[in-house]
Amino acid sequence: MKVDPRGQRFAAALTAVVLVAVLLTGSAWLLAAQAVVFGIGAGLGLKYAPYGQIYRRLVRPRLGPPGELEDEAPPRFSQFVGLVFCVIGVIGYAAGVTPLGIAATALALAAAFLNAAFGLCLGCEMYVMIRRVWPARTASHGQSMTRR
Repeated sequence: MKVDPRGQRFAAALTAVVLVAVLLTGSAWLLAAQAVVFGIGAGLGLKYAPYGQIYRRLVRPRLGPPGELEDEAPPRFSQFVGLVFCVIGVIGYAAGVTPLGIAATALALAAAFLNAAFGLCLGCEMYVMIRRVWPARTASHGQSMTRR
């Protein structure tokens, strides 16, 4: 599936706002809500991600068609990375290890800000690097492995 990169930046901007609110309030519940948002995007796909729904219904109709579309896999992986940081942050805040909660939230905020402000998706870049190291198995590769 292909996605509008402007939607990813919009979602990153909303995420950044939520993460700033988490840092200001120290709310494990708000960070848990952001984790759910990331979990939906990572697990079900960006089509179902709440911030993507807002973008598609309210923002994109006012912008017109995108100049280009991008593959969904890298931003979806990025949602998973955000989920991991949010879960670590929730554990930190909930367990009373506030510095852990702050650090995890701040790292997620830095990544969201870079994407929103500059279009630099750190999770997407990680995805590309990982795919270079561990390329997907092809059908013929899998078959040759079963013959051994």
